[in-house]
Amino acid sequence: MRRKASLILLALAVFFAALSPLLRWYAFPRVAKIPAGQYQDMVLEAKDATLLDYGSMTAKKVDKVTVVQTLKGNVEASERIERTANRDVVVWDGLSYVQGPDGEMVSKIPERYIFDAHTQEPVHATGESVDGDPVRREGIEFKWPFLTEKRDYEYFDAQARITEPIHYKGTQNFRGVDVYYFEQTIPWTKVPFPKVMPVEGITAESVAKTGTTRWYTTVRKFWVEPVTGAPVYGEEIHREELRGGTLLGDREKVTAFAGHVKMREDYIRSTVDLVKSQRLLVALMSTYLPWGFLVLGVGLLALSLYLEARSRRPGDPSPARTPEPEPLSA
Repeated sequence: MRRKASLILLALAVFFAALSPLLRWYAFPRVAKIPAGQYQDMVLEAKDATLLDYGSMTAKKVDKVTVVQTLKGNVEASERIERTANRDVVVWDGLSYVQGPDGEMVSKIPERYIFDAHTQEPVHATGESVDGDPVRREGIEFKWPFLTEKRDYEYFDAQARITEPIHYKGTQNFRGVDVYYFEQTIPWTKVPFPKVMPVEGITAESVAKTGTTRWYTTVRKFWVEPVTGAPVYGEEIHREELRGGTLLGDREKVTAFAGHVKMREDYIRSTVDLVKSQRLLVALMSTYLPWGFLVLGVGLLALSLYLEARSRRPGDPSPARTPEPEPLSA
């Protein structure tokens, strides 16, 4: 009976030990993915900001500048790209919409971001663009990979159309969530004017003809939950200037925008709650179940060996033998 139980336990030990790496290295990459049709929005604010008045071409202090960012999954486009990419692809159609304190549009920049559903690596395909201009991204944008590591990453800046390192600065606790803090600095860089300008009749081409150029710098900060790779909070210390040209008269430069852009409080709360709920699902697939099955397999193996040893102990009574008959003498 003990030997039979030992064999059953041995079979279960082999099963769970084999299931552990299979779950982690085969199932997890195929299950942990960004949904192709996901939609999300985010509202950020820069209070006591500086904003250019295009009527007088002077910089003025304003109470608040609002930035609305939306990301909408394009399922049709992702399915089309997947046919040739041979992997699961997500296509996000994004829009960064900036409005002044009066609610009027300051700028709006559309963007198409194409990336691998599991690794978040860029997938280069037709349609990859920023403000209608084709781009070839290198590095991540918007989201870090699942199981984010304590290291620097390459991060794409849509304003400058360049990729620069975003540096890991340490581990912190943000509203009950353990996060990795990352920071990136984009130095003063000449960037194109938005295709849609805030003043009717003024276009990016007409401004460029005056010789005036647009420059931009920012310090980008993210607090990233490492299991899901999702930022739970973000900030930017953002500055833009117009420089040179006849548009500014005798001035060398004028501030177009300057402000400390932060996520609005209600969006911080909803983002933290969402990430907390998703974290458990990812952790189950990547850590808890694989390690749990491995420990269970080792425990079952030990129990199997113990029962096998008990069934063979020398102290157990041996079956009685029938005595041989004594030989008869003549």
